Amino acid sequence: MLNHTLAMLIVPVVAASSAAAGSFEDGVAAYDRGDYPTALKLWRPLAEQGNAVAQTDLGWMYVAGEGLAKDYAEALKWFRLAASRDYEAQHALGFMYEAGLGAPKDLVQAYMWLSLAAAHGDNKAAGDGAGVAKLMTPDQIAEAQRMAREWKPTPAQ
Repeated sequence: MLNHTLAMLIVPVVAASSAAAGSFEDGVAAYDRGDYPTALKLWRPLAEQGNAVAQTDLGWMYVAGEGLAKDYAEALKWFRLAASRDYEAQHALGFMYEAGLGAPKDLVQAYMWLSLAAAHGDNKAAGDGAGVAKLMTPDQIAEAQRMAREWKPTPAQ
């Protein structure tokens, strides 16, 4: 009887986590075949629940205008939410600040975010950071490095 009761409690939890994983993967499949409305429908709830990868992917959909209107400020919002747990979101933030998309162009912020992503092994972010550094003064680089050292991830949102 106790084993049956435990099974009844555990099965919904496992099913819920499997459903979330399935929703994300179904969103990937929809996105890959160009069905952006379906990908958006599957990823948005996950992003709103704090799934960092879904948040990053949703941000890119806003950048590209895939399944919705381009909205750089909204993309920036999703990248910021994901940045504590997803180095790809950090790279995306570096890109956004370098290009001035969704916020004023800010090479110090761009370099900081690219440095954080590079510290996680993102070699492209390291290369992009080197390119941004060529446009910066030594004082700006020092400021960005200080900001990167002092940056602390926020809890999942």
